[in-house]
Amino acid sequence: MDLELSIIVISLLFFILSGAGADMDVGVYNVKEYGAAGDGQTDSTKAFEAAWCAACAVEGMATIVIPEGAYLLGPIIFKGPYKGKMVMQLKGQLLASTHLEAYTQNWIDFQYINGLVISGGGTFHGQGASTWPYNQCPKTHKCKLLPVSLVFSFVTNATISGISSVDSKLFHLQIFESRDITLDSIRISAPGDSPNTDGIHIADSTNIQVANSVIGTSDDCISIGPGSTNLTIFNVLCGPGHGISVGSLGKNANEKDVNGLTVRKCTLTGTTNGLRIKTWPSSPATLKATGFLFEDIIMNNVYNPIIIDQNYCPYANCPEMDPSLVKIKDIKFRNITGSSVSPEAIKLVCSKATSCEGVELNDIILKCNGDDSQKYDVYLFSCLW
Repeated sequence: MDLELSIIVISLLFFILSGAGADMDVGVYNVKEYGAAGDGQTDSTKAFEAAWCAACAVEGMATIVIPEGAYLLGPIIFKGPYKGKMVMQLKGQLLASTHLEAYTQNWIDFQYINGLVISGGGTFHGQGASTWPYNQCPKTHKCKLLPVSLVFSFVTNATISGISSVDSKLFHLQIFESRDITLDSIRISAPGDSPNTDGIHIADSTNIQVANSVIGTSDDCISIGPGSTNLTIFNVLCGPGHGISVGSLGKNANEKDVNGLTVRKCTLTGTTNGLRIKTWPSSPATLKATGFLFEDIIMNNVYNPIIIDQNYCPYANCPEMDPSLVKIKDIKFRNITGSSVSPEAIKLVCSKATSCEGVELNDIILKCNGDDSQKYDVYLFSCLW
């Protein structure tokens, strides 16, 4: 018996010293226990900050629980590093403050974190309708940006699943300088006339996956900015909105290449663009957009199902400018089917300075549902441009 006891003690000591117990769930932190009201009117920002700080102080896996209810939150930063791993179970609804003067930049920021899980089926509600009239960015580039709902900056090893984002003031979700993040079973929605409410924007990040999600906004369902590498978008329903876009690229100096994008088994419905690559003319940056695969995509009454636009300018008055310096290379469109409402189902406008190289169009079957006088269908089985 003494020998058996000794073996158990030695095994336990080895388990602790080796760090094998580092992922053990060591504590549950309910925001209501820190003063969160959940009545939709009382500001719960300080209660959430207190719960986060308490969870960060422990070793192992800590869980922050946000139970059912509506929690009013001002701008808040959930910042690491912390000693273990963090789980945030959102079962209720978080409501963004509608007082724009309270914001310096974003609504909810997750920063400098390694090991994060957000789940629970709850909702991030940006309450954007009250602030959209103040967004002048669709009219001029000299404008003040409204707050982004959820921002992940310098985050590694994260899984965000089963949550919803509704009516953001600007972008719903933004990933910046991060890696190894999975977004799964996300629902994002905003009215079709809400300005700049992009679903997910990714920039300067690596190994990001978006899967099994539903996104409908007034802007890009998913937009991919400079410096993005090894991205996967799988089984996403997109619409309304501007489709799935790479770019715009080349607007600013020192932008980095975009390399490695796979978009597969997605459905776009009623969007103003389908699969789009857009770059600015007169670009101060010289960069590449390479290694893209768009495959097994269904278009339902989409305007511009396939478009490369290297003369991109979203403003009402765009002066004559020099060609884009962004090089587009090795882009594959395969098995793209469905219907287009524009007479041009495929539009390739490449830069005169760099040209496009290795653009493959294979098994493209798009039926035109536009005006009868402009109708024609596209049956393109193989083309390398």
